[in-house]
This record gives sequence, C-alpha cells and structure tokens, in this order.
Amino acid sequence: MSVSKKESSKHVIRIKCQDEIGLIHKISNVLYLNKLNIIRNGEYVDNESNQFFLRSEVEGTLEELVVISNLEKILPPGALIDLKPIQKKKIVILGTKEAHCLGDMLIKHQFNNLNAKIQAVICNHQTLGNLVEKFEIPFHCISASGLERTEHEQKILDLLDTLDFDYIVLAKYMRILTPLFVEKYPNQIINIHHSFLPAFIGANPYKQAFERGVKIIGATAHFVTNDLDEGPIINQDVIRVDHNYSWRAMARAGRDVERTVLAQALEMVFKDRVMVNKNKTIIF
Repeated sequence: MSVSKKESSKHVIRIKCQDEIGLIHKISNVLYLNKLNIIRNGEYVDNESNQFFLRSEVEGTLEELVVISNLEKILPPGALIDLKPIQKKKIVILGTKEAHCLGDMLIKHQFNNLNAKIQAVICNHQTLGNLVEKFEIPFHCISASGLERTEHEQKILDLLDTLDFDYIVLAKYMRILTPLFVEKYPNQIINIHHSFLPAFIGANPYKQAFERGVKIIGATAHFVTNDLDEGPIINQDVIRVDHNYSWRAMARAGRDVERTVLAQALEMVFKDRVMVNKNKTIIF
C-alpha cells in the first residue's frame, strides 16, 4: 500500500484526460491550494480524440497522495495522473557488438551528463564487456548460442527481475524482442535504428543503401511495441550523402546520426517530457 510522503522538492505532474472547458484553471487552483509553485507548464489538446495533455513542473512541499486525490476530484473520469520527483532515471542497456551508442552513454554517465543511472549492461556477446567494465558498471553476457529465442529472453527477463530500473535502452541490440518481453515493459523500452528510404532490412543496410544510391540517411528513436520498428517515435534526424560516399563512409555517418538521435531522445524521456498518445508522442 502506498504511503503519503511529504517532502520539499521539485516534481513533474503529467495529466492525460478528456478535454473540457476550464481544465487549466482547475488544475492550477489545485496546485495553488497545495502551496505549490509552478515553474514550467505545457499543455496540448488532440482535437481528433478530444484528449488533453499537461506537463507541469512544480516546486514546494507536497503530499503526493493528497495532490493526486485533489486532482482526481476536478478532472474528468478516467484521467491518468503521473506525479514524480525530478531525479535521475534508472536504466538498463541491452547491446550486442556495436559500441557507438553504448560508448556515448557510458561517457555521458561517467561525467554526470546522462541524467540517468546505468544499473547494468546486458549483451548477447562478450565483445563490449571490456569497454563496460572500464566504467565500473555491471556487465552481463547472456549468450543466445544454442538457445531458442524465448529461452534466451527468459534468461534476460530473470536477470531484469533482480534489477531496479525505469527504462530499458536498446543500444543497437540486434535481436527482435518477443511480445511477452515487450508487453512486460510498456513504453519503457527505447530503441534506435537507421532510417532509409526505401527501408533496408537484414545484414549491412548501409551497403544496401550504397548500392541503391541513397541520398539521405538518418536515424529514428522510438518506444518499442509489438509492431516491429513502428512504435511511437521520440526523435529523428537525417543527413545528406552522395556518390562520393563509400558504404563504409555511409556507415560511419549513420553511426554519428544514431548516436545523436538516441542521446536527444533519452534526454527528453529522462526529463519526463514525452507522453504517449496511442502510437504518437507528445513532447513538451
């Protein structure tokens, strides 16, 4: 059972509910009556679904259960309220062999620029073990060799059950997650992958792109759903390439974009700036 906790600090309040007249006034009044100072406020209305979204940063001494109860009384039925202190997130990283995204996160973590605490790195190959251990972060290699996909995933799930975390980051993790895995962590798994037009799947997409004369390459960061690579998009970016690029040069440029796009996406998610509406995101 949750216990009401009073503390003086900064919190983020996120609300999703049916839109109606006067919501901002009502919510602001509740915060005022609870002696909370609004530092920053953002609102959005999805007119197609008549859904109202709000993100508010507040400061002051509060009792979480009291504030939530007060908000429930003035919001439409079925409102979703998320109230949490502003603090670093806890994350677990899944990787395979590619180091560019993982390495960027490890360096940011080392110098306190990630806004997250890396609880562990889990890979299905030993390749990145030495890199991770240099940063004194727990590394676990769970090989998939000789195992069915569900057997391998179960070993990872068993390990995850022993860890305390808010998000799982797929840092170029090259295995498709089963529905069971994805459904256990809704909107908690963040993936980064290359973006091409047309889309190239399978081994060495950059070589395929080179052979087709692709002119734009990019990356997409998104939440993972059971629709492969079609979850709510958090961040995207592209760069132009031309015939002067070899496929290896394209791959190097692509890794740079992937690293940047993932870093930007994680910053938004870790600051609770991202809300999900069906298969889209609202970013404050």
